[in-house]
Amino acid sequence: MSWLRFLSKLSFICGLFFIASVSLLIKNWMTDIVAISTVVTIGYAMGLIIFPLVNLCYLGVLLVKRKLRVYVPLWLVVANFLFLLALITYIFYLNDPYYHQK
Repeated sequence: MSWLRFLSKLSFICGLFFIASVSLLIKNWMTDIVAISTVVTIGYAMGLIIFPLVNLCYLGVLLVKRKLRVYVPLWLVVANFLFLLALITYIFYLNDPYYHQK
């Protein structure tokens, strides 16, 4: 189950980049365009793929083995689930019909 631990750590790093990319929308605190594009690509593009994948793997391990804490620390599971909830909230916020009205 080292692959699950690796995916969990990768998802956590993508989650940190997701939070950084959302904060870049609020205030542009970075001046390097290449760094901004890297942060946004890792945060949004990889986050859209990695967050649901890792949480589905967690669900599969819970259904089959019933002991997820043996393979991945609990704080990492909770953090990845919170990043998934933040991503879902962000997607719903972008698709809100009142968001695009002036």
